[in-house]
Amino acid sequence: MSDPILLARNLTKSYGPVTAPLTVLRDVSFELAAGDTLAVVGPSGSGKTTVLGLCAGLDNPTSGEVILAGNNLTTLDEDARARVRNEQVGFIFQNFQLLPTLTALENVLVPLELRGNGVSRERGEELLSKVGLGQRLDHYPAQLSGGEQQRVALARAFINRPKLLFADEPTGNLDTDTAHRVTEMIFELNAAAGTALVLVTHDLELASRCRRRLRLKGGMMTALEVS
Repeated sequence: MSDPILLARNLTKSYGPVTAPLTVLRDVSFELAAGDTLAVVGPSGSGKTTVLGLCAGLDNPTSGEVILAGNNLTTLDEDARARVRNEQVGFIFQNFQLLPTLTALENVLVPLELRGNGVSRERGEELLSKVGLGQRLDHYPAQLSGGEQQRVALARAFINRPKLLFADEPTGNLDTDTAHRVTEMIFELNAAAGTALVLVTHDLELASRCRRRLRLKGGMMTALEVS
């Protein structure tokens, strides 16, 4: 049996002085196989985004460890964690996080620029076509609707052929119809690429699309469900 693409072991995150710490996440453990899908659900303040940040190496746990694609993130410095993210991970955020001075195509190609091993304009165009934006390559974010901006972000997330996709409330800023279309695209692209997915959401209907669901409350894991 192959190693999991993501292993989180006893993750705890606290802030403030050691004498009176504020613990926002306590002893959370799970693993995710290559190509599998996991939703992280729970009320506001339950620790969902903290879990994503720790698993992506955007922050370090107070205790516990994260192993992503065979790399123990908790033993790496910030530069090394950034290299792992750029090589192995794609991101989709609630607020899109597109660069306003770059066109749709240029935004999609940013991860390849950062990787420094050649930019494939053709692949960027192909991904934008897959998300229905083949005619909007040269449009800037301000010229695109919210749904179109999130589709650009989705194309950008897959440009590096990631092994793992992190999505943080990817439909949170979209109306119902647009959210449904973006959701379908996320799962279609994910299935086609064989990418594992960690999806943070408060939307239980969206969470039900994932094979596994990690439920949090008050920073603690209350359930790990499998469909």
